Amino acid sequence: MLSTYLLIESLFCTIHTTSSIEKNIELINTPLSNFAWGWPTVCLITLTGLIFMFGLSFVPIIRIPYGIRMTLNSDGGDNEKGEISPFQALMTSLSATIGTGNIAGVAAAIAVGGPGSVFWMWLIAIFGIATKYAEAVLAVHYRERDSLGNYVGGPMYYIKNGLGHNWKWLGGLFALFGLLAGFGIGNGVQCFEVSSALLRIGIPRIFTGFILGFLVFSVIIGGVKRIAKAASAIVPTMAILYFLACSLIIILNFSSVPDAIMTILQNAFTGKAATGGAVSQVILMGFKRGIFSNEAGLGSAPIAHASAKTNDPVKQGTIAMLGTFIDTLIICTMTALVIITTGAYKLGESGSDLSIAAFNSAIPGSEWIVYIGLITFAFTTVLGWSYYGERCCEYLFGIKSILPFRLLWVAVVVFGSVAGDRGVVWAVADTLNGLMAIPNLIALIMLSGTVIQLTKNYQFKS
Repeated sequence: MLSTYLLIESLFCTIHTTSSIEKNIELINTPLSNFAWGWPTVCLITLTGLIFMFGLSFVPIIRIPYGIRMTLNSDGGDNEKGEISPFQALMTSLSATIGTGNIAGVAAAIAVGGPGSVFWMWLIAIFGIATKYAEAVLAVHYRERDSLGNYVGGPMYYIKNGLGHNWKWLGGLFALFGLLAGFGIGNGVQCFEVSSALLRIGIPRIFTGFILGFLVFSVIIGGVKRIAKAASAIVPTMAILYFLACSLIIILNFSSVPDAIMTILQNAFTGKAATGGAVSQVILMGFKRGIFSNEAGLGSAPIAHASAKTNDPVKQGTIAMLGTFIDTLIICTMTALVIITTGAYKLGESGSDLSIAAFNSAIPGSEWIVYIGLITFAFTTVLGWSYYGERCCEYLFGIKSILPFRLLWVAVVVFGSVAGDRGVVWAVADTLNGLMAIPNLIALIMLSGTVIQLTKNYQFKS
């Protein structure tokens, strides 16, 4: 059996090392990436967050305690429409956002953009709270039932039902980019980072791929309810354990915390420690990795929240916005402080390798924390994004495409674990992120009046 694994892995490695394929991918991806992540897109993301934060009079920030209460107290009654509870919807969206971006993504941002990129991650996350709120409000408000009787929603539906038939093409464009992005950001990147980490301790990539593929298939074949149950069990437990582990490292290096924060703030505006020494590089890396992490503005999370058992779009919006707060402002910050307070960011490592080096420098042998975090976070991300991709696929091709999509998804889990290059994989994922965000951001701005009006009409209960 082992010889079979090694034979198959050698075949994939042959594909992996074929430089011509990687060069062709880079030739295609580079101009697309320059378009998807140029300053116009960065400004559009920022503008969207500003419109909702100021248009809603900072309600998303003010109502964070309300959102927490609604999350803990709302299970979705029998008289409320939807497939899963509001809490499960949040956990499903968090399962997709709390992934390798929180460990490897933060490390990659610091490696390329320097510690200052963390500041820009924070900034985009603060305004991203308002964006995520608006996405969920629109997702529930404009959702519909498919031919199987399931509630479906997300950008493609609030574009179609909110902007009208003439804008249906924009919804189709989002669904197409979302479908493709899922295989990158939600599948290939996650699995590749896991297999890369486990390869350090001698576990063959192909073995990792097959195990991940089997586990993913056993969950996604049961649809959103099984995904939600798995996410609700795994995500809170692992997030708390990872938070505690990072806290221990930070406490051990507590005297370095003030210097770490000053380094972040100073580097944010000087470009010091960034590749090329440009401030623009710091900002772009912070924004891209921040959005990769919390997905505010991408349009992915509202697909999960549209399935929530609720009759109230605004209440679900206050629950949804917690995802950005938890993901970036808490978990990503913990990873960043571990990397900076230990000084590991000066070692020249990147991705999961940098996070592993940071933990080991504080507590020798503690790399297992990163391994477990990567595996569980990546696993749940693949589950959450499988649902996003499935909904996009159904929107484009109908319910008959669901089973073929699930089978293809599992195949990519295996392939992504052993094929590609870290630089190429992350570059393509970034491009697809930007491309799916653009249609969603346009729709959010055009429907901002609806979000503001629904919020003004809502009676927040103390």
